[in-house]
Amino acid sequence: MSRLGSLTGRLYRGEVSFDFVGRQRLWYKISGAILLIAIAALIFRGLDYSVDFKGGVVYQFTAPSATATQVTSTVANAGGGSTITVQRTGASSWRVVTPALGQQAEYRVQSAIASQFGIGKPGNVSLQSVGATWGREISQKALEALIAFLIVIVIYLSIAFEWRMATAALVALAHDIVITIGVYALAGFEVSPASVIGLLTILGYSLYDTVVVFDKVRENTAGLLATRRTSYSDAANLALNQTLVRSINTSLIALLPVASILAVSVFLLGNGELKDLSLVLFVGMLSGTYSSICIATPVLADLKERQPEYRQLRKQIAQRAGSAKRQAKAAVASAVGAGSAGQPADADPGAEVPEAGEDAGTAATAAVAAGAPGAASGARRPTGPRQQPRRTSASRGRPSGKKKRR
Repeated sequence: MSRLGSLTGRLYRGEVSFDFVGRQRLWYKISGAILLIAIAALIFRGLDYSVDFKGGVVYQFTAPSATATQVTSTVANAGGGSTITVQRTGASSWRVVTPALGQQAEYRVQSAIASQFGIGKPGNVSLQSVGATWGREISQKALEALIAFLIVIVIYLSIAFEWRMATAALVALAHDIVITIGVYALAGFEVSPASVIGLLTILGYSLYDTVVVFDKVRENTAGLLATRRTSYSDAANLALNQTLVRSINTSLIALLPVASILAVSVFLLGNGELKDLSLVLFVGMLSGTYSSICIATPVLADLKERQPEYRQLRKQIAQRAGSAKRQAKAAVASAVGAGSAGQPADADPGAEVPEAGEDAGTAATAAVAAGAPGAASGARRPTGPRQQPRRTSASRGRPSGKKKRR
């Protein structure tokens, strides 16, 4: 069996356990620091929305010898406005985004690009005009989809599990959403409709891991108040360890292809919707795996430990553990005291003390050899039948008094 398989079995049986629930304050501090950075990035930097949300005109063309400065000056001189975004896509392709322009201004910029970079006909420059109204509709639909998603999840978890599990799952989801959006704001990535699709996808992925862990928690905590052997936090931590390797393996398998798509879209294809989708998936999956392990279950344990019955159970277990420790210390102290009382004052503390059933003759012989005064006279000879030495096979069958001739 491989080491990973052995570790999985030991985690499932509880032989090896990582105290995730007991270190919830550490996880809360780490998440709090990350959330603080994400919120600060959202406040001070904000999100860079794509043309699909704010409206504008998109020009795409191929010009291998062009530079970003040349493209920007050409578009600006043709009436493309002051806020121009120039992006290189691939080895020789360009993508230029301008504010919303009139129809005449759009054609003028298109002709200027074709003339300046020797593209030929103006029709060879792709032109796409997006209205701001359509972008606002996309934003509204995305928000409605997110709210509907959260409502359905709360209802499902409340019915399938309980409202405390639904609350813990929502806390983990909010954690993932804020971190993912904060990474976009901090890195300055463009938010596109593909980003919204990826965000909704990672919410489902994060909930998948959380529901798997919660199902095992429910199994381990069933009948917990009847047996009264362990606290809710300890049972939840065991469930988390039993599903730990499964969660990590699932996340790694999902992250590898997403990371490959992200690398190809960034380094080979340049900016585009594929990069937006893979980026939000990569960040969200990492955050979702972390939250399902270090946030959702500790939050659930905190909520359950606030219930009076589980709080009383925890106190009883702590009292039993303290009583067992005191009894163990008392037993050790009693054994040490009894051993000290059975030895002479000048005896060697490292010497062995004879057991109660030890042969008295052996003790007397040892006393004579040690030179103890009166040991020989005071020692009693052992009673009972005398043990004769057994004859060897060589002496059997010979008459007594005769010696074997050599």
